[in-house]
Amino acid sequence: MSEKDNDLRQRLTAEQYAVTQEAATERPFSGEYDNFDQAGIYVDVVSGEPLFSSLDKYDAGCGWPSFTRPIAQSQLHEHQDHSFGMHRTEVLSQAQSHLGHVFPDGPQDQGGLRYCINSAALKFIPAVQLKAAGYGQYVSLFSESESD
Repeated sequence: MSEKDNDLRQRLTAEQYAVTQEAATERPFSGEYDNFDQAGIYVDVVSGEPLFSSLDKYDAGCGWPSFTRPIAQSQLHEHQDHSFGMHRTEVLSQAQSHLGHVFPDGPQDQGGLRYCINSAALKFIPAVQLKAAGYGQYVSLFSESESD
């Protein structure tokens, strides 16, 4: 076992490790952020890189947090996934964490994409804590009253 792998196993829960490192999928409607509606950003639980904003989150009814777009497309890698006899597009972070999949069935008025992401791959940073947590460049995404 590599030093990096050993570190990740110590820092992450078993589910977070299985999802991000082994491309597992959490059970639908079981994740912490599926039915969650607070202002802030979602970062990679492994690397802390910013991934999604609550401003782009919506209830797709699929059982996983869904977003219309990432904070920055350059933060994500996409790769064709043909597992389980399906054709899907896997979404990975810059740190190569498996996040979930992207589908072309999102809200058409917002680009038509649905980033279906495992809660276990994410850590939420509330808007009011962005600056203190080192994500001050994202404070301007949220109103002054929410981020002060």
